[in-house]
Amino acid sequence: MMNTINFPGAGLYRPLLGLILVAALGACATSSETTPSASATPPPIPALPFDEAVLKAANDLFTKAQLPPAGSESPARYTLVIDPLIDGLTGFQSVATQSMQTRIEQLAGEKYPQFQVQPFSKSSVAAAPIVLIGTFTPVNSEGKTEGTREAYRVCLALADLKSGKIVGKGFARAQMQGVNVTPTRYFQDSPTWAKDPATEGYIKTCQGTKIGDPVNPVYIERIKAAALLSEATKAYDAGQYRQALDLYTEALQTPGGDQLRAYNGTYLAHWKLGQRNDAAQSFGKIVDYGLANKRLAVKFLFKPGSTAFLPNAQVTGPYPLWLQQIAARTAQSNACLEISGHTSRTGLEPRNERLSLRRAEYIKQRLESQDPALSKRTLAAGKGSRENLVGTGKDDVSDALDRRVVFQVIDCAL
Repeated sequence: MMNTINFPGAGLYRPLLGLILVAALGACATSSETTPSASATPPPIPALPFDEAVLKAANDLFTKAQLPPAGSESPARYTLVIDPLIDGLTGFQSVATQSMQTRIEQLAGEKYPQFQVQPFSKSSVAAAPIVLIGTFTPVNSEGKTEGTREAYRVCLALADLKSGKIVGKGFARAQMQGVNVTPTRYFQDSPTWAKDPATEGYIKTCQGTKIGDPVNPVYIERIKAAALLSEATKAYDAGQYRQALDLYTEALQTPGGDQLRAYNGTYLAHWKLGQRNDAAQSFGKIVDYGLANKRLAVKFLFKPGSTAFLPNAQVTGPYPLWLQQIAARTAQSNACLEISGHTSRTGLEPRNERLSLRRAEYIKQRLESQDPALSKRTLAAGKGSRENLVGTGKDDVSDALDRRVVFQVIDCAL
């Protein structure tokens, strides 16, 4: 017979122990049924045809906007200006972003009469209107700007300049098929690229905010200069180079106008007007801007798989001027540079690594031929396609920036 230990009140505890066990088992069962799997991932956001995606984002933007009181006006009226939409990484305008803007303007006129669309200009911005901004960014299946791009992320925002707050947001994903992301003329022709505080402020205002958040302060500080630059770029795209030059020059003299877009535009206008000496000095100022900001990407375009420049004098004709100014300004500044080559993601990465290094070495040699002292103050590196900005792998003008050469200021302890 099994021995048992009887303690006072044991009979009272047995039912209670049973209840505890049942409750514990029930809790385990409930937990296993309701706790989502740690490996579960949210379903992908569906990508719509381009026009449908633009309309979805724009309708969400306008219908869900939390607009400020309109005063005594009835019905309410709001002045709306559109700061040209851009690529969310490069800051470039393209055929696609211009098409988006046109469609949004049409939609506002057809369905949202409370908005009176005005041109984006220095005078319209001075009245502190509501500003519509937007980015169009190639992303992978996880919505990240890396790897294979599978869709475009559409982001729209309404910024109320009077209150300094975001009052509307709209989002969508667009399919890549049939979308023309060729940069507009000014952005195709621009010789250099760097992260610019004004453009970064624009992108952050669109992508990094929700309704009620403050507008990025750098964007607000530089919006008057941005309006002048927008007018200048329109003039350049229309072939009105003298007017463009005047507007780019005015922008540079405006508070907040010390932007790479203005320096690129001044150089381009001088070049188009045949003013070679002025163009050389303007490109020198671009180099000075890059050296001061520690980094500058230059769009040297090479033959596929080669270290030779494209055999197109219209494209490569200015390259000797660029190289001369980069060498001279670097020598004057006593700066040391890492010169890094980049490629698109087409082809095998080991080959891209080697090719990008060879191109960087070629540019280094060209600079040394201008000033031999630079041989001890420059080094070459190959980045392959690891740092693509566009990442579509089209190998045409739309992703030329992925095949750039970057000059980065480094410590002179070479």
